[in-house]
Amino acid sequence: MADSSEGEEEGKLTGGSQQLVVDDDLREMGKKAAWSVSSYKPGNGVLSLRDDNLETYWQSDGAQPHLVNVQFQKKVKLQLVVLYVDFKLDESYTPGKISIRAGDGFHNLKEIKAVELVKPTGWMHISLSGNDPRETFVNTFMLQIAVLSNHLNGRDTHIRQIKVYGPRPNPIPLQPFQFTSTEFITYSATNPPINKSEILSLDDLSNRIMEIGSYNGLLDVHGWMIICWLCSNVARHDLGKHTNYTLNPSWKLKNDLSTQLLELQCPVEVIDY
Repeated sequence: MADSSEGEEEGKLTGGSQQLVVDDDLREMGKKAAWSVSSYKPGNGVLSLRDDNLETYWQSDGAQPHLVNVQFQKKVKLQLVVLYVDFKLDESYTPGKISIRAGDGFHNLKEIKAVELVKPTGWMHISLSGNDPRETFVNTFMLQIAVLSNHLNGRDTHIRQIKVYGPRPNPIPLQPFQFTSTEFITYSATNPPINKSEILSLDDLSNRIMEIGSYNGLLDVHGWMIICWLCSNVARHDLGKHTNYTLNPSWKLKNDLSTQLLELQCPVEVIDY
């Protein structure tokens, strides 16, 4: 999980982080949502929550609770809410008790987290994980952040930034590739694997790759000669690492050829942008 606030005990959060740091496996989801608030003072509206400027803030202008509504067009997985609040600057405007609710819309919101902020200054991380270890996120159309009370019995509230994070989708795992055409099946796996510990000849390796790509006009000689050099260079120095090389997306059946490179055990990963 992301860096937490300095202290967390029985629903209380203290301290705060001056730098916004979250885990790499999380992504910010707020840009996909429609944001609204229950009230605001002119010049301090909802846009101030999302402008990445810690000098600005949303200021409510009405009765408590003060609400921030985050609505998505489709269900999303949310795992973390991060607020920037500053007791040193905002004093009685600083949120004290916060309720986070989720649901399909305003009609069925349900509280999923309640926290108390104790003189917070900085980024406050509020995990949406449940008590069950398997409940690592909430799947919802809408999130509502409700400020129930402020420090020093303040009436209106200041929040300087809000970020909402969900789990980053896992990349599609590499699946074994099987040729479907008779012609490619005929040519597949016709060469024995290359021992990467050997010092490879550029000419030998280029000839083997040209045997794979020369039919059906699939081979761009200059591009594949560069790949041949990369294969030879990596094997020559026994680096044991993949070397990225970008194929022109217009080349047809490049997946077939890259798969053949893997069958040759050449340490080259062919990628597209």
